[in-house]
Amino acid sequence: MTSELNYSIIAVNDLMVFVISVFKQMGCTEVDSKLAAEVLLKSDLRGIDSHGVARLSGYIRLWEKGRINTKPNIKVLRDKTSTATLDGDAGLGLVVAPRAMEMAIEKAKTCGSGWVAVSNSNHFGIAGYHAMKALAYNMIGHAMTNASPLVAPTFSKERMLGTNPICYAIPAGKCGPVVIDMATSAAANGKLEISQRKNQSLPLGWIQTDDGIETRNPHGLKEGGSLLPLGSNRMMGSHKGYGLSAMVDIISGVLSGANFGPWVPPFVSFLEVQPNLPGKGLGHFLGAMEIDGFCDVEDFKSRMDRWIERFKISIPIDAANPVIIPGEPEAEFEKERIISGIPLIIDVVNDLKKVAIHFNLDHPF
Repeated sequence: MTSELNYSIIAVNDLMVFVISVFKQMGCTEVDSKLAAEVLLKSDLRGIDSHGVARLSGYIRLWEKGRINTKPNIKVLRDKTSTATLDGDAGLGLVVAPRAMEMAIEKAKTCGSGWVAVSNSNHFGIAGYHAMKALAYNMIGHAMTNASPLVAPTFSKERMLGTNPICYAIPAGKCGPVVIDMATSAAANGKLEISQRKNQSLPLGWIQTDDGIETRNPHGLKEGGSLLPLGSNRMMGSHKGYGLSAMVDIISGVLSGANFGPWVPPFVSFLEVQPNLPGKGLGHFLGAMEIDGFCDVEDFKSRMDRWIERFKISIPIDAANPVIIPGEPEAEFEKERIISGIPLIIDVVNDLKKVAIHFNLDHPF
């Protein structure tokens, strides 16, 4: 371990061993502990630090409250040729969602596409991990989930929706895959948490106060405010972000039998679960589409390469900032961090040390 400014660099394998040990202490099986740790670290490897090991203590908190079942009996509630619905039995979303994606891929092998809705689950990490599982099978992967109600619809000051991410993972040939992994809010809550740790002001357009006024206060959400939809305000197209978020909530929550809208059980510590819930847990929606069902795989990959190469040479506004392909920065982070290690800000390191002490575990910090 080495230090750089306010970061500590932790070797990937060391961090993996530690996170696995934590999940095992929570009661997860060896297999599930490894899977959950892999999903979490994939986020850190890809530079999405807000959804990686910084979230670990949050899963512990939910487990201690009895909201996470570490030995779930995942049930198939409905099973048709190309579609299915699963009950995650309150399991870790980090475990339930990959299993649902595997089922979607198996259905796609038979039918050309497979779609699996999930209810009674929990926070599933980055959507990209799940969608990217399809790439190895020459398929286009799809993943989305509803989340803690932190986002106000356009024209509202009430928290009604989650950051509700959407991801598509699309294979290419000699070029890397295109991975479009995005929240449907102007910013994810994890980015606010990073700004809080760094004591930085937010850009305008990310959140609003409880009176509906845009603010730069990184603590504004905890003080009763709400995240804004993608687009920030009506004049800038927030109705489009609101529409995308609503779509994710309906397909992930209403369709699956999970909770939806303001009833989604929150991951954040400053909100409590509401009474009279309409469903079970969080909802996910996973899908896989076989490219061969539409066109020749190699022809598709060749055309994807041409698409990528043309966009890469699109004339930039500023030569210092060339056009990037969705998923490209994350792929570069992953290449670098596998070798050099994962940088964790000191606040996260201190939080993980507390976790180690809590479970009486050795740690690499």
